[in-house]
Amino acid sequence: QVQLVESGGGSVQAGGSQILSCAVSGISGSTACIGWFRQAPGKEREGVAIIDGYGIITYADSVQGRFTISRDNVGNTLYLQMNSLKPDETAMYYCAARWTLGSSCYYNGLSPSGFGYWGQGTQVNVSS
Repeated sequence: QVQLVESGGGSVQAGGSQILSCAVSGISGSTACIGWFRQAPGKEREGVAIIDGYGIITYADSVQGRFTISRDNVGNTLYLQMNSLKPDETAMYYCAARWTLGSSCYYNGLSPSGFGYWGQGTQVNVSS
């Protein structure tokens, strides 16, 4: 049973920082793909960052250099450190996971398509 539970959302001023956490259970190892995604009102869900089973990370161009995805294997926790936040990054943030089953975690870039396990989301509001 795969479970993903996000936490850490809230309000932050533009330019500020915030860290999100995702408690992960039921999926791990070299064939696991886990990542962060976000969806703003009226917009499609987009990929933010993905980490594969070997620790290789891919970021969206829009967050490169400002966001950091990491994992705590001992605590089974995924993190997203967000720095220099912008108002247009107000969104519901989700963690998600899938099995590679021999394929790359990045077969479809950072698209949410193919990720079958999702958390409930945590809201991040960035004010001006």
